Amino acid sequence: MKKQMTLPVALVIFAAIFAVMFTSLVYIKVEPHIPLLTSLILISAIGALFGAKWDTIEKGIINGIVSGLQPIFILLTVGLVIASWMLSGTVPTLLFYGMDIIQPEWFALSALFITILVSSFTGSSFTTVGTVGVALMGISHVLGVNPALAAGAIVSGACFGDKMSPLSDSTNFAPGIAEVNMFDHIRHMMWTTVPALILTAIAFYVLGGDGAGATNFKEIKEIQSVLSDQFPIHSLTLVSPLLVLVLAFRKLPIMPVLLTGVLVSIAISFILIPDLTVQKVMNVMQNGLQMKTGNEAVDTIVNKGGLLSMMWSVSLILIALALGGVIQALGLFDLLFASVKNSAQNAGKLIVTTLASSVGINLLAGEMYLSILLPGQALKDAYEKSGVPLKNLSRTLEDGGTLVNPLVPWSVSGAFFASTLGVSVLEYIPFALFLWLSPMFTLLFAYTGWSVQPKTAQKVEKQTAA
Repeated sequence: MKKQMTLPVALVIFAAIFAVMFTSLVYIKVEPHIPLLTSLILISAIGALFGAKWDTIEKGIINGIVSGLQPIFILLTVGLVIASWMLSGTVPTLLFYGMDIIQPEWFALSALFITILVSSFTGSSFTTVGTVGVALMGISHVLGVNPALAAGAIVSGACFGDKMSPLSDSTNFAPGIAEVNMFDHIRHMMWTTVPALILTAIAFYVLGGDGAGATNFKEIKEIQSVLSDQFPIHSLTLVSPLLVLVLAFRKLPIMPVLLTGVLVSIAISFILIPDLTVQKVMNVMQNGLQMKTGNEAVDTIVNKGGLLSMMWSVSLILIALALGGVIQALGLFDLLFASVKNSAQNAGKLIVTTLASSVGINLLAGEMYLSILLPGQALKDAYEKSGVPLKNLSRTLEDGGTLVNPLVPWSVSGAFFASTLGVSVLEYIPFALFLWLSPMFTLLFAYTGWSVQPKTAQKVEKQTAA
């Protein structure tokens, strides 16, 4: 670039992007796509004014998008999973029996621990939300539970495993960037995770089935009757989700695991549905299930899934990734980290700086891995020079990166969760308690020094990692 960008210019650009997004979503109340695209055009124009060539901007857009191709393909695959599980009767079977087991007053707590269990076994919040999350949202709809509360509980539990499970990509990625032993990393995260989870569970116990009226048993029986008439309610329909859980637990690649679930589910559909045709299967995989059962509640629940159902999320993610790529190509992240590295010295300041950096990248780029990678690489030397154990870095990267990403409406996780659960990010944020309580405990420990080991522990930690 002919003109050198400075930190004040970068901060003004960041503030302008945030202002555009916040105003558009909160006050104008529009979808995030066009405001995000406006931000992309704005920052590209500013880069051009500072002498950046179009090739540089275009390369940034392409590199940004390429970095997010894996989660995009996972989203598309989850769309196929949802469609196949609706068609085969997997989700209707879970709904049929779930309505008898889960009571409205215990719904939030039940959803929290069910999704914690599944996400811990799979290590994936996407898989958890796209499978049992969809079924739980259907049950909440029938029971009259506040959809925002239901989504908040599901997202909280799903993200627990994404943060704490040894099978999770982020749980391996964050300590890998910080060069910390993974199990030391998991143990250290318990300082912020356990109190956040306890407070979340207490809150959900108090809230229960917020918004639920008196249970209408007649309506539930009617819905169960429609489900049994229109779908195969059979134990065979549960083979696919159980297989997905087992294969994910064996730490096989997530996309082949999900596709295996789709193929098994389709095979079971042909066994249980006599008049099923290949044409109908392909239409359902493309457009999702589209049927009229005569019951509005059932239609609302089961008419989901398919490749096209994910295009809202995919288009938003592509724009967000492009924006993050341009920001990185223009060197704005480098300016930001150069300044914070020089200013942060003691443990408290370093942890707060790390958390703010991860949150900031989530807000600007909407990409979880970028929010872990960039601060981790930029601030690792500062931790070592200050004698602050590196597991504080890896823990903070998870709290500010993994957990904050679903709280950003234009992020990869936020876009997927919103479209899959049918509840906007802004609606479920107040109830996604675990996601913002954990970073709050990170701030608390940064200022109090709790759980931050003394400098002598640094040598022990390096030996453990080695």
